[in-house]
Amino acid sequence: MDEEKPKKQLLHLVFGGELTSLNSTEFRDLSKLDIVGIFPDYKSAEVAWRAKAQETVDNAHMRYFIVHLHRLLEPQASNG
Repeated sequence: MDEEKPKKQLLHLVFGGELTSLNSTEFRDLSKLDIVGIFPDYKSAEVAWRAKAQETVDNAHMRYFIVHLHRLLEPQASNG
């Protein structure tokens, strides 16, 4: 009988906002950041990121990012 090993939780944050310039990652107004959510793996974070990026495609200054929270929480771990 094969038992499925639970998948390790690798948290990812998806957020975005309007940048001050196309050549920077400085946000125009921090109070207007869009926190999309925290996701249990990269794949689900990427789905949310793509949806938000597509939603805002008409605004060249709008950018969304994926942050690997698991790397900040456990910097000594080397997976994902």
